[in-house]
Amino acid sequence: MTDRRGCPVAISVFSGDTGDATTFLPQVRKLRDAFELEQMVLVGDRGMISSASIAELRAEDFGWITALKSGQIRTLIDDGQLQLGLFDQRNLFELSHPDFPGERLVACRNPELAKLRAHKREALIAATTEELEKVRGMVARGKLKGSGEIGVRVGRGGARRHLCHRYGVAKRTMGSDDAVRNYKALSSVERAFRSLKTVDLKVRPIHHRLENRVRAHILLCMLAYYVEWHMREAWQALLFADEDQAAKATRDPVAPARRSDAADRKASSKKLEDGTPVHSFRTLLEELSTIVRNTCRVPKTDPTFPMLTIPNDLQLSARELVDKITV
Repeated sequence: MTDRRGCPVAISVFSGDTGDATTFLPQVRKLRDAFELEQMVLVGDRGMISSASIAELRAEDFGWITALKSGQIRTLIDDGQLQLGLFDQRNLFELSHPDFPGERLVACRNPELAKLRAHKREALIAATTEELEKVRGMVARGKLKGSGEIGVRVGRGGARRHLCHRYGVAKRTMGSDDAVRNYKALSSVERAFRSLKTVDLKVRPIHHRLENRVRAHILLCMLAYYVEWHMREAWQALLFADEDQAAKATRDPVAPARRSDAADRKASSKKLEDGTPVHSFRTLLEELSTIVRNTCRVPKTDPTFPMLTIPNDLQLSARELVDKITV
């Protein structure tokens, strides 16, 4: 669980056979009680915040933001509530439907994303057609016989591919634009989880069998990511990071995210304003790793003393920025 910035707040571990939907409400209550929160708006994907969860959230006066499932969106289309013409002058609008009493529905349309998905769909159709042609040829040559064998081969080669948000928050508390922005902020949670599991900290493999040790292992990984998150925030000026974070609160919530001009200049020139190289998080850590503590001794004497290597300008800047971190 993270805050709206993506900074980790808490982590819990459950048995492997536990479904997401059954873990959600206990965590919500734990969060409310631990931090003594009077008002809460929970943001989760459609698998996490189910219809049953929403009924319980409503009963306990919690707010929520999630997305509709494909079948629910199809119902809105069949009922005429969602029509392409509604997006002629805008890319986002709010609606209601009797299937979702007391809920606000927000439909979004991103033309650039629609083009990308159309291209992927065409590529998928072409790949599926090519695979089916192979099956047809195998049937014609007698290599495949009977509906059973043909069906198994088609099923193995066929490909399948798996807009509308719902939320229960009063309009005076949160407008439609902010609801979409907050739902999109789930990407920061996913980024944190991905960093924890694979990219940076690599939680697995877990060489523990006892439950308390597994929990301790996961907690330490979360704490490590917590430190990393604050380091990344502190070093934005030295990294390929967009420092204009305030723009996120006002930009079009549906349109693709755009980097600031300053971030684009860093990315294209690979240099900061002072002409020094821009770093990734990893290369900056590598630069800092050259600071070492040596144990020294004057020739022909027994006593030793420690001596740190002299930091360069970049290392001094990184240290000063970290020293300013307030948690």
